[in-house]
Amino acid sequence: MEPKRILIVEDDADIAEIERDYLELSGYDVAIAAEGTAGLDAALHEPFDLLLLDVMLPGVDGFTICRRVRAEKDIPILLVTARTEDVDKIRGLGFGADDYIEKPFSPSVLVARVKAHLAQYSRLKPDPGAPELLTVGPLAADPAARRITKNGAELSLKNREYELLLFLMRHPEQVFSREDLYEMIWGLESMGDNITVAVHINRLRDKIEDDPAAPKLLQTVWGVGYRLHAV
Repeated sequence: MEPKRILIVEDDADIAEIERDYLELSGYDVAIAAEGTAGLDAALHEPFDLLLLDVMLPGVDGFTICRRVRAEKDIPILLVTARTEDVDKIRGLGFGADDYIEKPFSPSVLVARVKAHLAQYSRLKPDPGAPELLTVGPLAADPAARRITKNGAELSLKNREYELLLFLMRHPEQVFSREDLYEMIWGLESMGDNITVAVHINRLRDKIEDDPAAPKLLQTVWGVGYRLHAV
C-alpha cells in the first residue's frame, strides 16, 4: 500500500519542517508549500489525502484555500493556527475544515490528529456489502450509496456532515452531548473543542430544517446535547 500523501501549507519554514519530519517518521509522503497561491494550486491539482493548512499565509489566506479545496475535494482539512478567537475557529469550520490545531502544539498530537482523520475518512467510504436503509421522518439514508435525502431530494453534505447525520439517524430520539458526538464522529477523545460539533450541527440544520432558526428535526436538549427527532 502506498503511503498517504499530505500537503503542508505553512510559511514558517521551521514549523513546516518539524511537521514534515514527524509525519514522514510516521510513514506519510509529505509535500510543503511555503505560501498560499502555490498551496492552493497544489491542493487542487495534485492527489493529496490530507491538507494541513496554516491560516495566516502570504498570497492566498488559509480560509480561502479551505473554501476552494472543500468545494472540489472530499479530503480531511486541518487548520493550524495561532489564533484563539472562537470566531476564527467558527469561520474555518464554516468553510469546510474538519478540525483545527492551535499553535504551539505537540508534534505527537499533530500526528495523532492526522492519523485519526485519515482513518475516519477511510471508514466513511461506501461499503457495497451493507444494504442498510434508514428512514427518520422525512429523511432517508442509503449508506451503501452514501446518500441522504429529504422528501426524496438528495442533500448536499460534506463528509463530516454526512457522518454526523447518519449517526443520528441510526440513533433517533437519543440525546448525545457535544463531547459524545465529537468522540464518535471525529474519533479524537479529549482533543477536540465543542465549537466543532456546534458548527456542524448548525450547518446540518441549514440543510435539513424548513426553518433552521426553529429546528424540529435536529433538536437541542438544553444543558444536555442534541437529538434527531422523528417528526
